[in-house]
Amino acid sequence: MIAEAQLRSGKAASGRGGARQVKQAITTAKAINPDATIMVRGDSMFGTKKVITTCVAEGVQFSLSVSRNKPITAAIEAIDEATYTPVHYPGAVQDPDTGQLISDAQVAETSYTLRLGRGRTLAVRLVVRRVKDARYTDALFPVWRYHPFMTNSALPVAEADITHRRHAIIETTFADLIDGPLAHIPSGLFAANCVWLACAVITHNLLRAAGTLAGGHHAVARGATLRRDLVNVPARFAAPARKPMLHLPAHWPWQTGWKTLWDNVISYPTIQPRAA
Repeated sequence: MIAEAQLRSGKAASGRGGARQVKQAITTAKAINPDATIMVRGDSMFGTKKVITTCVAEGVQFSLSVSRNKPITAAIEAIDEATYTPVHYPGAVQDPDTGQLISDAQVAETSYTLRLGRGRTLAVRLVVRRVKDARYTDALFPVWRYHPFMTNSALPVAEADITHRRHAIIETTFADLIDGPLAHIPSGLFAANCVWLACAVITHNLLRAAGTLAGGHHAVARGATLRRDLVNVPARFAAPARKPMLHLPAHWPWQTGWKTLWDNVISYPTIQPRAA
């Protein structure tokens, strides 16, 4: 589900107005389930003091990538080498001979104090994931690339890193939108495209709700699959004796999921498929 979306104009940075956008998304999430545990995850464009301050004010957890600067770099360099531990990601492959993971990802953490201005500070966890730089495979000593993020969760360091990296799931939503309505933004007018984005978000959420109600593999299917199986239905509508009836094709492969969706939404008696 998409809780909030905004269209940027021109060369505006994607993190501009991020705090307001995050607050609106949190408000929507709380309206859906006030008792749910909420975690805001994002890339470095949303790893700003304003966004973090908003998360703290709203009482939610955050896990946000941050850009490298001098204080962050100094904090990373101060981490003891012995504290870095390998991370076992879901689906990781092991070497059949040694049993070790075929991955050089390691993770460690340190405390970090954010200066928020006006004498205010905020203590957070700075978790650092590092991997060997593939450009220097023949180097005499390892050359690492560091990927830091800040969080206020209480998860163990390895689990915090795995949880943070799941924020990339948003890419599947982007793919669905680009494969659908956002592939045809119709106008050179910014306002018209904002309306189109709002309609695209509404359509996406309704389609995801339909997939959830249909159950089975439709609950996790891509948007194109849902449109093919549940929306583009080869049916003929009729109303004999003012009783609505859909004539569906015989031996239709997606009959079960579509009927489940129909029963959950319309609640009419079970419909028997007929040859169209």
